[in-house]
Amino acid sequence: MERPLLVYTTFPDAEVALSVGEALVRLRLAACVNVLPGMRSVYAWKGAVEQADEVVALIKSRETLAEPLAAALKSRHPYETPIVLHLPVSEADPETLAWILRETAPDQAPFNG
Repeated sequence: MERPLLVYTTFPDAEVALSVGEALVRLRLAACVNVLPGMRSVYAWKGAVEQADEVVALIKSRETLAEPLAAALKSRHPYETPIVLHLPVSEADPETLAWILRETAPDQAPFNG
């Protein structure tokens, strides 16, 4: 049986994260995107140590959508090099898994509007 997939990424603010998240859900590449505001990041970038306010986004999807999901995420992401970490899920509640699979089913049309 197909396994769920969590994708971790960050955005500069909640508005951008929600906009990209909605696009991914509408395309049925994700069943849900959780946006967690209020994060402060310290990171290495182009030879310097930087700090920034960011938000985390956790994307719930399925393993077979990993590549198209990453491509769609990167094409909409404002960062030059967005963080896209695929976090495999070893187990899920059967009802949760069924919901994720149903909402990301390849035979379902994208949401309109």
